[in-house]
Amino acid sequence: MPRNRNPMAKTAIVLLSGGLDSSTVLYQAQADGYTCHAISFDYQQRHRRELDAARDIAQAAGVQSHQVVQFDLSQWGGSALTDSRLDLPGDRTLAEMSQDIPITYVPARNTIFLSFALALAEVQQAQRIYIGVNALDYSGYPDCRPDYIQALQEAFRLGTKQGREGTPISLQTPLIHLKKTEIIQLGNQLGVPWEKTWSCYAGGEVACGVCDSCKLRRAAFDSLNLTDPIPYAQ
Repeated sequence: MPRNRNPMAKTAIVLLSGGLDSSTVLYQAQADGYTCHAISFDYQQRHRRELDAARDIAQAAGVQSHQVVQFDLSQWGGSALTDSRLDLPGDRTLAEMSQDIPITYVPARNTIFLSFALALAEVQQAQRIYIGVNALDYSGYPDCRPDYIQALQEAFRLGTKQGREGTPISLQTPLIHLKKTEIIQLGNQLGVPWEKTWSCYAGGEVACGVCDSCKLRRAAFDSLNLTDPIPYAQ
């Protein structure tokens, strides 16, 4: 990977899961004028089908590079996304989703992901890392909230050569205060190909339609009187 980069070049690392939010963030980073390197993660998640979507989105967006980092969080479990013995929540109302942190929370996942992204950003001499976290999502994951992002930004400054030399890598969260409907509207403006994205947690080749992620996605499209272009089993 190149180390001697034009100091005027605008380079960003984008965490790309293949879902609605991360795909919108990738297109936003490009609209911001950044050459993007996408990074995805195969952590033996139940819904590894999302990695196919990530590859499709990266190709459609024409990113500079796309890497899939592999490691195994299923050996620890602790989440319905990494432990097949745990049942996925299904057919919950939006009110039920908002009551507490769900069993689909993967312990420390974004901290792990962002650590990889930070290492890649230093090698690429990138100015920014983009991630599609959202604090208004009913899931309420602790590693998607503003105070977590603020604290991690300080860790980025203190724990990197770039940060100590006065050019810290900026952690960008353009969706953090947007409703899901607003994210879809932004994605429409940016030209995100929704038919290539994937949100379902269930792991099948057709979206289940009843897991929390499917329900949130479908409710947002319905609220905007738009048709979600991906097929659903229910």
